[in-house]
Amino acid sequence: MYSTLESCIIDLERHGHLVRIREEVDPELEMAAIHLRVFEAGGPALMFENVKGSRYRAVSNLFGTLERSKFMFRQTWEATQNVIALRNDPMKALKQPFRNVRAATAATKALPLKLGNASAGFEEAAITDLPLIKHWPMDGGAFVTLPQVYTEDPDKPGVMNANLGMYRVQLTGNEYAANQEIGLHYQIHRGIGIHQHKADRKGEPLKVSIFIGGPPAHTLSAVMPLPEGLSELTFAGLLSGRRFRYGYVDDYCVSGDADFVITGEIHPGETKPEGPFGDHLGYYSLVHAFPMMRVRKVYAKRNAIWPFTVVGRPPQEDTAFGALIHELTGDAVKQEVPGVKEVHAVDAAGVHPLLFAIGSERYTPYAAVRQPAELLTIANRILGTGQLSLAKYLFIAAEERQPLSTHREAEFLQYVLERIDLKRDLHFQTNTTIDTLDYSGTGLNQGSKVIFAACGDKKRELCADVPEQLKELRDFGNPRLALPGVVALEGPAFFGYTEAERQLRELTDALGARGAMPECPLIVLCDDSSFVSASLANFLWTTFTRSNPSHDIYGVNAGYAFKHWGCDNVVIDARTKPHHAPPLVPDPSVEKRIDRLFASGGSLSGIL
Repeated sequence: MYSTLESCIIDLERHGHLVRIREEVDPELEMAAIHLRVFEAGGPALMFENVKGSRYRAVSNLFGTLERSKFMFRQTWEATQNVIALRNDPMKALKQPFRNVRAATAATKALPLKLGNASAGFEEAAITDLPLIKHWPMDGGAFVTLPQVYTEDPDKPGVMNANLGMYRVQLTGNEYAANQEIGLHYQIHRGIGIHQHKADRKGEPLKVSIFIGGPPAHTLSAVMPLPEGLSELTFAGLLSGRRFRYGYVDDYCVSGDADFVITGEIHPGETKPEGPFGDHLGYYSLVHAFPMMRVRKVYAKRNAIWPFTVVGRPPQEDTAFGALIHELTGDAVKQEVPGVKEVHAVDAAGVHPLLFAIGSERYTPYAAVRQPAELLTIANRILGTGQLSLAKYLFIAAEERQPLSTHREAEFLQYVLERIDLKRDLHFQTNTTIDTLDYSGTGLNQGSKVIFAACGDKKRELCADVPEQLKELRDFGNPRLALPGVVALEGPAFFGYTEAERQLRELTDALGARGAMPECPLIVLCDDSSFVSASLANFLWTTFTRSNPSHDIYGVNAGYAFKHWGCDNVVIDARTKPHHAPPLVPDPSVEKRIDRLFASGGSLSGIL
């Protein structure tokens, strides 16, 4: 059990999970590039002892592997799982009373502890004193990537009704006045957004405290999807094995365990441009107006350590975060969505764009022809639940004669494509919300969704080679098999939806004239079919981050029956479009500069 971030770092180093970097490293791109290279190799956590321009140290890749994450919480893991399971299923308290008495006791001991002097051990600092880490070349400035953003409910103040969330924080750049203003990026349905809405209605500023560092359990608590009634601060105490210590300074909440605390206010209607920022879909999120926070004070422990991560095209460190959360929460989604057996946000596709799900299909057990019914009810519940509502594509299947796993992604997709009736089992939701970070839609947070639902017997054998119908097409070439039943096809550059509709009409008409092709239910139109077909990850990333279902799905022999659209073969236009955000590309000169750390005699020599 760790009382500080430093105690965790010492423990990780003692057990071979952390390496110290002695050389001076520039927070302008170099620290992020080092992190990315070490993470990709499955390497250790990194302690940066000498950050250029700051007197504070920094650490990254703490959560870089599931093994290391579970190691950090090895003493509290089981008790925490028991408490979460108890909140998800209260009947467990009756079935296993002795075990759950211990869980309830653990939860009680985890209640936050109020301090008499919350500022003890802190010194005042300025934003410009901090490690100002810029992660990608086009980023708008330095960002906090592992913040714990604390706000209280204006209608019900106090820590037990507070929200602790992880929302990115821009420290420098754009129009922010140095040391006086910073930017907060979050979506209105998040906890902080609800608090801001209430404060705005009262005409009051929302007080915000940003905690950075402290025991790793506090960082994880800020991203946990917790059961109703279990506060993030209680969870932080559970997982750290030590009550979350807090107090108030000038009416702002201060974590006594954090390494850094930034306090300030968001005033009604005050926004400033935030971004760009290299984000978890593998592209930049662009400049948009988001709430601006007026900085009140910055506090730092005397030997404070700045934790950070780098987000980008998956997998990244937040992938391990997701795996850790899944293990802790277990079957929570089953309690929230009746009939669902499994939901998997596909990391390789940027998490939010693509969901795989398994559900029950019990509505018509004796029907001569099985078709999705209960699955569609479940699908709508999934797409209306929390962050799952950000998804664009949902592939859902009924588990029937054979066991299914959404985590065996290629097998699951093949199972759906073998069984789906493309004239009946595609269901669109248009003019709706998608992830703010996804630029494939029609505007910020605007796009569409589609459900691919499948149940019953296998309807087709999927092609293991490119069908002849997809060869020697005018203006479309280099067909490559991406997966059984899925072919990537190169097309001309995208110049707008009017031209795209003409091109796709020519393509689908040509394919319709060449004869039935049931063995190839999915065709992906792309810029580079060799890239798309090179790996499952490339296929998932390209197809589902570069398309908006309502605008980019076409069909061979497509038509409507009673307002329902269907086709013989689906074509997804996953070409790069002018309104898309640019992909994340490392700076070659920075990559060359950091080679010194991996060369003989460097701090990272021999670890890759």
